[in-house]
Amino acid sequence: MPLRPFFLLVILLICSYRASAQDSEAESVKSVIRQLFEGMKRGDSAMVKAVFEEGAMLHTAVKTKTGEIKLAKEELQGFLTAVGRPHTDVWDERITFGQVLVDGPMASVWTPYRFFIGEKYSHCGVNSFQLYKSDKGWKITYLIDTRRKDNCL
Repeated sequence: MPLRPFFLLVILLICSYRASAQDSEAESVKSVIRQLFEGMKRGDSAMVKAVFEEGAMLHTAVKTKTGEIKLAKEELQGFLTAVGRPHTDVWDERITFGQVLVDGPMASVWTPYRFFIGEKYSHCGVNSFQLYKSDKGWKITYLIDTRRKDNCL
């Protein structure tokens, strides 16, 4: 019987270590996403490019004026060019982290947001990120978002 408390302690320590490692990976993933939005704010396309895997896909699920739902594709290079093009107002995408799921070298992140151009509200929606951990760290491989003017989270 005296071994039972010892084994319970070992199991508790293992579970605690795994939870701590998961939290650490989740923070690393969040850091990558924060860098994306900080780069957008600064208009720094190199800072933004650094968080994406080459060939990453970007999509937006949009509702047309006729009410039809469409999937709009944006090329990564086009996005980087837009971020780096001089503009007078700051692009400020204010996110909150919803769910951050990590399983080994794969992560999925949900971030509701409100987008401002300068101080003026533009739109809101949700971003869904897919990332993987390469030998260079976490990289965004896929980003899909929604955009709307009202009913923000």
